[in-house]
Amino acid sequence: MTALTLNSPAKINLFLAVVGRRPDGFHDLVSVVSQVGFGDTLTVESTDSGEFALECDDASLVVDERNLVLRAARAFREASGWPGGARFRLIKRIPQGAGLGGGSSNATTTLRALNTLAGRPLGLDSLADLAARLGSDCPLFLHPAPLIMRGRGERIELLPEVGVARLRNRRVWLFKPAFGIETPWAFRRLAARAPGGYLAPSEAEERLTEWIERSERPAEKLLFNTLESVSFDKYIALPALVSQLREMFDLNVGMSGSGSTCFAFVPESAPANLGLAVKDVVMDAWGPETFFAETSLAP
Repeated sequence: MTALTLNSPAKINLFLAVVGRRPDGFHDLVSVVSQVGFGDTLTVESTDSGEFALECDDASLVVDERNLVLRAARAFREASGWPGGARFRLIKRIPQGAGLGGGSSNATTTLRALNTLAGRPLGLDSLADLAARLGSDCPLFLHPAPLIMRGRGERIELLPEVGVARLRNRRVWLFKPAFGIETPWAFRRLAARAPGGYLAPSEAEERLTEWIERSERPAEKLLFNTLESVSFDKYIALPALVSQLREMFDLNVGMSGSGSTCFAFVPESAPANLGLAVKDVVMDAWGPETFFAETSLAP
């Protein structure tokens, strides 16, 4: 095998409790996260040159050594000793500054692709360690099923089946305004409110456990995000639309990561034209450059 084309999926945080700041400057969190069907496409072709090169259909994306695809490729070489090179072609659909994990997904997809092309010299644990060094949420993209993340994101466990059953294949609408939100900014703003800005670790675990164990509680009742408080305070277009969607369609709207992407579950009994009505409201509120997509959670 000399070439691979892989889906590089987006993710959404269904539950995101930031519970404190660590001595290393990162934050501890408790989060339920799921990959979605929507994402980028990464094609990897191995070469004998020993070099790595990246091209992308999005001219705004840097394709030099700062890009996580090339950083992941170099990290894989150092960890595995693989001497080969590769050409990467990235079709970019996941918006930047969206809270959808696009760069992290690209990095982990690179690791998976190179590991396959190299004959799988690294096991899953080694890939997870490597991914964690590239970014806090990179390891989650090694697991298609909904996950619980703890620590700074590197401690992962599968969500119990009683919870997965309420999330599996649920359709969601994703919508992002023209502006993005920088994750470091959001965490700095939250830290400035410390300790009041954080959710106590015990309360985060209690909320999550209660939702998991109460099987009658639907997916919508899981939604929570500590970072909404700082992002909504500055970017008032976000809470304004959330309130409008709640009033007009009775939707429970969440925010993924630090934003600016928001999302809502498609009601299971929704009429066929509801998506068009929701999209019209979102586009009217946020303008023609708004990103809007319908997709589904991991099966």
